[in-house]
Amino acid sequence: MPTLLIRNIHRLVLAETSPRPFAAGREMQALPQISNAFLLIEDGRFRAFGPMAECPERAGKTIDAGGGFAFPSWCDSHTHLVFATSREQEFVGRIKGLSYEEIARRGGGILNSAQRLREAPEEELLASALGRIREIESLGTGAVEIKSGYGLTVESELKMLRVIQRLKEKTAMPIKATFLGAHALPPEYKENRKGYLRLIIEEMLPRIAAEGLADYIDAFCEKGFFTVAETEQLMEAGARYGLKAKVHVNQFNSLGAIPACVRQGALSVDHLEVVSDADIESLKGSNTMPTLLPSAPFFLNDPYQPARRLIDAGLPVALASDYNPGS
Repeated sequence: MPTLLIRNIHRLVLAETSPRPFAAGREMQALPQISNAFLLIEDGRFRAFGPMAECPERAGKTIDAGGGFAFPSWCDSHTHLVFATSREQEFVGRIKGLSYEEIARRGGGILNSAQRLREAPEEELLASALGRIREIESLGTGAVEIKSGYGLTVESELKMLRVIQRLKEKTAMPIKATFLGAHALPPEYKENRKGYLRLIIEEMLPRIAAEGLADYIDAFCEKGFFTVAETEQLMEAGARYGLKAKVHVNQFNSLGAIPACVRQGALSVDHLEVVSDADIESLKGSNTMPTLLPSAPFFLNDPYQPARRLIDAGLPVALASDYNPGS
């Protein structure tokens, strides 16, 4: 791979000689940057950067930034990018005042997407997902996490994860796959919650692990979906296969899921529209990243996540898109 030198950058943003894993609290007010800068890339990696006064004289290829800005690409850590069709027809119900839970009870939401995905051929899912990857890449996304969760059967969850695996092979973008079999309770298990949990733990997880299809495990911990105890059971099961947890929590209610995720060493807790003081205290000193998805309350016309409250408590905050067929 040839050497690339980018010169005359007006502002090189997030340039740190000793990068931190994350910034937290007041640290987030500072945005490290270098004015009138250069950036040297060798073999696809950043090798040097600094003020133009220290710029190397030659490189294999040189680009003059012409006084433009250089930003790092965005790592989108929460998406549902593989799906069959969108659900814009449900927006009419939302305009009429139906809640997310009411739409779900009527067979909309996740269950609607699951039915359509079960019917969709794998090649069709791959082609549409590739188009979405190209779209987000053109808008500045450099790495992405993609969840399953619209299958809710053994074969359909495997189908989704195989599509994500093929996306990894077909694109240069770094992609992480998250197994979200516990996204909703499928209709055929409506009266058999324990049976569906057994299906996830005893049938889905072993096959996913055997094929190496997932990097993480997730669950939708919320009223009407999965309980805190069930979510802990799923996190423990995932850990036995080397899958760390990234969990949907506190979208509509604070149920005690955040302390449970911290106890289990979850990488992130995502959504957080509703956060208690106890939730914030449990996150302090942990390695669990609070991840906010502002597009979800925007589309649902719900209150936004309390980002300032989290930051003022000294916590880090990550942002992700929640790209999904419902929004």
